[in-house]
Amino acid sequence: MDTRNSSPVSSFLPAAIILSVLGWSGLFVLVNLTIPTVGPRWLFFFLSVLALTGTALPVIAFLNRRFPSSPPVTNGGIFREAIWVGIYFPTLAWLQLGRVLTPALALLLALGMIAIEVLLRLRERSQWKP
Repeated sequence: MDTRNSSPVSSFLPAAIILSVLGWSGLFVLVNLTIPTVGPRWLFFFLSVLALTGTALPVIAFLNRRFPSSPPVTNGGIFREAIWVGIYFPTLAWLQLGRVLTPALALLLALGMIAIEVLLRLRERSQWKP
């Protein structure tokens, strides 16, 4: 397939670096300098979403460039897929806090997020563009 229409991975690196540095350095400071009360706990979830989204962004961009689709995925689609990864793992951490996380629940949650992304991509593909 033609990869000329998809954005190069290097175009996502500035956003990935900013998100990763903010997220991982914030998590480092948060874990080492605070006690786990309500405010820092929510800050942990926010920073972990930033950190994991920034970390996943170049990987997702590379995979979409390496395995192109027809029509090629948009930059917004690549960011959305990275945000799904960024949301998935803090959700697992939140479920583990309540001691309700099981492997089956983690798998069902992942399959649900994948199904939503597949349906969104299907909707994007079906839009009429003259």
